[in-house]
Amino acid sequence: MTQDDMRYLCIDLKSFYASVECVDRGLDPLTTDLVVADASRTEKTICLAVSPSLKAKGVRNRCRVFEIPPHLRYLMASPRMARYIEKSAEIYGIYLDWVSKEDIHVYSIDEAFIDVGPYLRMYGKSARELGEAMRADVVARTGIPATCGLGTNLYLAKVALDITAKHSPDFFGVLDEHTYRQTLWNHQPLTDFWRVGPGIARRLRSMGIHTMGQLALAPADPIFDELGVDAEILLDHAWGVEPVQMRHIKAYKPQTHCLATAQVLSRDYSFDEARVVAWEMADALALQLVEKGKASSSIVVWVGYGLTSDERAAMRSADGAWWRGWPSDGGSYRFVSSTSSRQQIVEGAMRVFDEQVARDRPVHRLSVTLDGVIDDGAAGVQLDLFADHAALERERRRQLAVSAVKEKFGKNSMLRATDLLPEATARERNLQIGGHKSGEQ
Repeated sequence: MTQDDMRYLCIDLKSFYASVECVDRGLDPLTTDLVVADASRTEKTICLAVSPSLKAKGVRNRCRVFEIPPHLRYLMASPRMARYIEKSAEIYGIYLDWVSKEDIHVYSIDEAFIDVGPYLRMYGKSARELGEAMRADVVARTGIPATCGLGTNLYLAKVALDITAKHSPDFFGVLDEHTYRQTLWNHQPLTDFWRVGPGIARRLRSMGIHTMGQLALAPADPIFDELGVDAEILLDHAWGVEPVQMRHIKAYKPQTHCLATAQVLSRDYSFDEARVVAWEMADALALQLVEKGKASSSIVVWVGYGLTSDERAAMRSADGAWWRGWPSDGGSYRFVSSTSSRQQIVEGAMRVFDEQVARDRPVHRLSVTLDGVIDDGAAGVQLDLFADHAALERERRRQLAVSAVKEKFGKNSMLRATDLLPEATARERNLQIGGHKSGEQ
């Protein structure tokens, strides 16, 4: 292996939301005890972020507020998603001071992959030296602590970040295929490795496989029989191999597109109450379609029901596979032709909801998805000869007017009467990003 082979960085912003809140308060993110959680909710609310010092005291990430030991003293910050997005964009700008956007893949709001191979000679640095310089630049200019993984491929960079760097005093981890097999083939649990969730780990455990080394050396056929096509990726990763490179990511174009929205309700809703929320969600998606100049061929509605005490007990004993048995219903409705009509989209959603959702079970989760999203008026799309196209155009213009008002004065500047019902959630969600408070009023 040469220095040129070591080229992929994975940079993570440590406890990003909590670190932003600390920096904005003039506090050290590494020594301040702080959690980001919505204090207006119950003690069961999930902490979106826990500062590194609290983690060092045994508070696990994404815990619920009531799970924090009562003897600990800490600050609680309400989520400000708009601020976190702003800070993430600022840090992305720092990366651009070092490399081109073609060599950056933003993996999440606080994590990015960077191919530094093309820049080593220009900067006269090794990949590690360049990674250290970029990480230090982020810390110096923003105060946000960062961790870095370096690998010969994207997978090893990610594992170096997730496992190796966490135990390194300089927040930097390095792996190639040899050191990966040498140091991590016996590492447990398997869920520490990228793309190995509780369900996959449970299925491998049933085959007597508890480590990456055991997975790499196991007969392949039974693994393919158990996991299907996922086995190919897992076996490659067991050997520290990842064929996908940055150029493949940048060249990828999805064959289909969709728009989706989902929410977990604050309590169990009755059928009629949940129907109001599903109506709001479909209405919001229709407005997004018009704003983006898109049309959709079908709509999908899914609900997850509230659990009985017996179902909760069964879930707890499912050994990590609880989601497979979550009681739910749903269905889809295909439009006569691709449409952005609010009326057609809402009517389609309500038709699915009325036909597929049980009226005697409380609803706790909902999702609405518009599938087959294409450019409105795209060539080759079958037209509905019986539609009133003049009326549809008037509706589209009304939606654009509504969108313009909301863009200028805020999403809650124009509401429908339905949004004022006590069970409605649109007003609250209009002040959220990703289901959490945006920090804006």
